[in-house]
Amino acid sequence: MLARLVLKRGAKHEGESPFWISFSDLMSALMVLFLVVMAVTLVSVTQSIDAATRATVERSAAINRVMQMIAQDPKSAGVGVDQQNFRIDLGKEVRFDSGSYTINTTAGQFLRSYIPVLLRAKESDDGKRWIRSIVVEGFTDEDGTYLYNLQLSLDRSRSVVCSLFQTSGVADALTPEQLRKVQELFLVGGYSFNSIKIDKAESRRVEFKIDFWGLDERVPEASDVLKGKEFGRC
Repeated sequence: MLARLVLKRGAKHEGESPFWISFSDLMSALMVLFLVVMAVTLVSVTQSIDAATRATVERSAAINRVMQMIAQDPKSAGVGVDQQNFRIDLGKEVRFDSGSYTINTTAGQFLRSYIPVLLRAKESDDGKRWIRSIVVEGFTDEDGTYLYNLQLSLDRSRSVVCSLFQTSGVADALTPEQLRKVQELFLVGGYSFNSIKIDKAESRRVEFKIDFWGLDERVPEASDVLKGKEFGRC
């Protein structure tokens, strides 16, 4: 009889694993991947929040230093420096008669002696970075119409700036460099009788409001537009 050929299949190697992973293993791998992505995202967001918080704190600290510098100057003894709201009430140093926007001689002398305090604050490292402008704000009492007092308050603000540019016949005149900085830094505003005080005389006042740059605002490069520009007439 013919011998019967029997083909034997090769024996399966020990330890050989199936090619396809199980469904449970796949889900476990996806869960691990998800957790890793979440952890990385959480770390990134936390770092961003920490950086933003740190920048906010640093800005507040710098502004506080600027306001403290102004408040601690001996020249600020006669004015009210509101360090929280960035306002400087010139108090009894600069007051107006009813219906008038004339700066008297004494008030003009005080203003020319006080402005360098603000200019020094602007020239400090913190001031260069954060001070945007200084707004001269005029106020009135409640007498008169709204539009009349609005114009009067603006005229009072303008008179303050005009007194700074008085150079003839005064011994305390600001230097040309200081006047150039005033042109770059100072703005005027009027508030009519929106902020009256109990005493009408106290209402007829002038305040300086310091405006600071925001965190996301970039300080522009110095411009030559105002250099050599005439002041004009008061």
